[in-house]
Amino acid sequence: MAKKDAEPKIVLEREYIIPLRREWLKVPEYKRANKAVKAIREFMIRHMKVYDRDLDKIKIDKILNNEVRFRGMRKPPIKIKVKAKKYDDGIVRVELAEIPPAIKYKIEKERKQKEAATKEKQKKKPEKKEEKKEEKVTEEKEEEKKEKKESVVEAGLMQAKQEAKQMGHVAGKQKQPTAHRMALQK
Repeated sequence: MAKKDAEPKIVLEREYIIPLRREWLKVPEYKRANKAVKAIREFMIRHMKVYDRDLDKIKIDKILNNEVRFRGMRKPPIKIKVKAKKYDDGIVRVELAEIPPAIKYKIEKERKQKEAATKEKQKKKPEKKEEKKEEKVTEEKEEEKKEKKESVVEAGLMQAKQEAKQMGHVAGKQKQPTAHRMALQK
């Protein structure tokens, strides 16, 4: 995978209040949130100068999508304030203009958890070598246990064969008659 040398530059940045009610009233209740998202995309195509009218060039932020669907699929917001950024490669990224404080707190918490996780991974790298040595020692111990078990099983089989030979050589031993039903013995 090739890394990008330079990030695309922002060509156009604007804020809009998008009216959604007019669009989602045209569809059944269970499709309203989907229609609201599509209305955001269509609005951005019109206003951010996307000439080929390609809906795939409009990228909606996760927080904005969650805000549209926050009250469920049947009750999207009537209007929503967004911030749109158009990059030089033609892609338009749309995000929520005013993020509520609760969501900001959640985002910050997730970011800190990711940083802590990456720090822990970096600390664990030197420990992995020691763990590998310990794993080798434990693997050797397990192999020894397996070998012991196999030798015990083999010894048991050999002993059973010897006992069977001795039993075969005993003279005068007769098989006991098998028990039959009473009706057959009469």
